[in-house]
Amino acid sequence: MERVSGVSNWKLRIRREAEGITILQAASCDTAAALPDTLFGLPVTELGNHALAPGWAAPEGEEVLVTCGPLGAEAEWDNRRLEELTLPSGLLRVGDYALLNCSALHTLRLHDAICYWSGGALMNCRSLQTFHITRVGEEQRESLAYFNDELSRELDVTIVDAAGRTARLLFPEFLEVYEENCPAHHFDYNIYGAGYPYHHCFHQKKLSYKVYDGLWRAFLGMEHEEDAALRLAWWRLRYPVELSERAEASYLDYLRRHVPEAAGWLLSRRDVPGLRFLLERADPDRDTLARACGDARRAGATEALALLLEHRHRRFPSGGEKRFDL
Repeated sequence: MERVSGVSNWKLRIRREAEGITILQAASCDTAAALPDTLFGLPVTELGNHALAPGWAAPEGEEVLVTCGPLGAEAEWDNRRLEELTLPSGLLRVGDYALLNCSALHTLRLHDAICYWSGGALMNCRSLQTFHITRVGEEQRESLAYFNDELSRELDVTIVDAAGRTARLLFPEFLEVYEENCPAHHFDYNIYGAGYPYHHCFHQKKLSYKVYDGLWRAFLGMEHEEDAALRLAWWRLRYPVELSERAEASYLDYLRRHVPEAAGWLLSRRDVPGLRFLLERADPDRDTLARACGDARRAGATEALALLLEHRHRRFPSGGEKRFDL
C-alpha cells in the first residue's frame, strides 16, 4: 500500500486513468474529512459505485493510504462515523449509491463542477441537510437540483458563485405519504408541508432566485413552521444575491414582525454581526430592546449586551431623566 500525505486520513482503493483518478473505495477514521483533490499528479474526477458505502466490497484497484499525521492503533475506519465531507474540487461524476449508509453525515462541501450524479448516491444519508457549494464558472450545474429532488427534508444551502458572492438558501421540509384507502382498495398519495414548491422550483435543473423568492407569499399562506420562515427570510436579507426590491420589502416586513424571535435566535448563536444587522434593518421598539438586553444578560453574552445597550441609548436616550431613591 502506497502512503501519501493529505489533509485527512483515508484508506483508498483507486484506478488511474488518462484523464484522472477514480476512487473505487474510500474509508476514513475522521469525523470531518476532505477527499484529496489530486493523487500522483492527476485530478480526482470520479467516485465509483458504493465508493464510500460502509462495508461494501470494492473492485480490484491500487491501494493508497492518505495520512495527515500519526495514526493510533485504535483508529476506526468506518464511514458511519463520518459527519462532514468535502468532495474533490475537480470531481465530475458520482457513482451509484456512492454515499450509501453514511448515516451520520450532516454536511457536504463540493465544487459545482459535478456533471453527473448516479441513482441513490445519497440513499440513507438520513442526517444530511447542510450543503456548501462553490461555483467554478458562470454555468450552474445540476447538483443543487439533485439534492432537492433526492431529499425532502429541510436543506440549508450556502452558495459561493464565481464572482465571490455568497447566498444562503433554505429549502423547507415536506413529506410525501402513501395512505391506504381501504374502501377504494388503493393508496392515496398526499403531500404534507409547505416546502414542496421550494424543492421543485428548478427549470431545466437550474435555480432561479426570482422563482425562489416568488414562492414566499404562498408559503406564508400555507401551514408552515415559523422557525423555518424566519430563517428563510433572514438568510435572503443577510445575503441578498439577486434579491429584487419587492422581495426584499416582503422579507423585511416579515422580519420586523418577528424581531423578538430573531433576536433570541441570534443571541443563541452568539451572532453579534447578525444582531447588528437586525438592529439596523428592523429597528426594534423599546420593549423589544429591553427584552433582548435581559436575554443577553442572562446568557452572559457580554458583547451582544453592549451592542444592545448602545443601540437602546442611541434610539431612546434617557440621560435627561434623573431619579433619586431616598
